[in-house]
Amino acid sequence: MGYGDEIIGSGLARGAAARGKKIAFGDGRKIIWTQWCKEVYENNPNIAWPGQEKAPGVEWMEFHVGRRHYSTLDAAKGRWIWNYNYRMAAGEFFFSEKEKAIAANHRSDFIVIEPNLPWWKPVAVNKDWGEANYAELGRQLIEQGYRLLQFHHANTKRIITGAQIIEVPRFRQAIAIMQRAAVYVGVEGGMMHAAAAVGLRGVILFGGWSPPLVVGHSWHVNITGSNEACGSIKPCDHCRQAMANISVEQVSRAVSHEAVAKSH
Repeated sequence: MGYGDEIIGSGLARGAAARGKKIAFGDGRKIIWTQWCKEVYENNPNIAWPGQEKAPGVEWMEFHVGRRHYSTLDAAKGRWIWNYNYRMAAGEFFFSEKEKAIAANHRSDFIVIEPNLPWWKPVAVNKDWGEANYAELGRQLIEQGYRLLQFHHANTKRIITGAQIIEVPRFRQAIAIMQRAAVYVGVEGGMMHAAAAVGLRGVILFGGWSPPLVVGHSWHVNITGSNEACGSIKPCDHCRQAMANISVEQVSRAVSHEAVAKSH
């Protein structure tokens, strides 16, 4: 649960306004939002807000906490069961003129790197590539002449030496800036979905927790290190080994390839 689910929601609502509709995420009576919805859906003409349940043109969609289409929790509440029939649609953001102006202050074609995770989540350890790997990746990319940018936010515990650090009071500001990047590199999650929403190439470190076929975006380079996506909520040896199977050199090559492809 977080920004990622709401970005997914924006993709599900895409085009509604052109049909004269607004999508209401809820149970058919009440719009059900998380704390992240307001920021992600800001300025979005396709989405109905709480209080607009009875507005003309509202079209209900059962996509909310406990009703995500891509997975369900198993009976023991120990792992996620992935829906392999689901395919992810890219979301979208509607930036304000102020947000566009903030982004315009940044020279384009940098690489965004995100070595941090939502540390409070029990699954974070299963999606962690490791501080040393990120540090070495950053060193290699800088040595190759790439300009790295890292956003500093409430979850930041790791800083990549040599990266330009940008303070972002709001998630939307980071994504507006990220539009100007060449490549995003990080794990599966909200930033990955945000990168897809703004059409940004990505090198995504999935590991063995979630399947790219279900929750990933097909035009990203999705690296697993495993043939299984276990979905374990608790710390998992399988997930740890899958991440260990992903080498810095493999990721570095993929980032370089994507950066070169973007430049042509």
